[in-house]
Amino acid sequence: MRGRPALAALTVVGALAVAGCGDSDPASSTAELTVDAAYIPQPVSAAMAAGFLTITNNGDAKDELTSVTSEAGDVTVHETVDGTMKEVDRLPVPAHGQLVFKSGGNHLMFEKLKQRPEQGQTVSVALHFAHSDPVTVDMPVKAATYRPTTEHSGH
Repeated sequence: MRGRPALAALTVVGALAVAGCGDSDPASSTAELTVDAAYIPQPVSAAMAAGFLTITNNGDAKDELTSVTSEAGDVTVHETVDGTMKEVDRLPVPAHGQLVFKSGGNHLMFEKLKQRPEQGQTVSVALHFAHSDPVTVDMPVKAATYRPTTEHSGH
């Protein structure tokens, strides 16, 4: 019996030592994430909606969007490649780059909504990343026909 607490203590110490190794790396750098251009077009369905935004990384390290959560309902991340949409577990946020979610491209899919978002309301989401702290974003609900006036880089 005496060996078990000692073994547990060694396991914790070992895990802390391994975790500390990554932080002591002088070459380590961080992502610097900001989010803008967030909106949800007013959905035609009471159960589903799409969301769009831009995540900008001004840091020296890449990161990955790993999930999105919201009290409004379930949120999944979708990637669009060659006109085909598929749900993905993560999307890269390149160092000194952007991850863009736009109509016809990558997007957030809100499902099992607790109530239909109406124009003028906001829906709060938390963006979760592989390395950075979560970022909370209030996404305004816009008209179903709303299109941003400025295009993002990469066109």
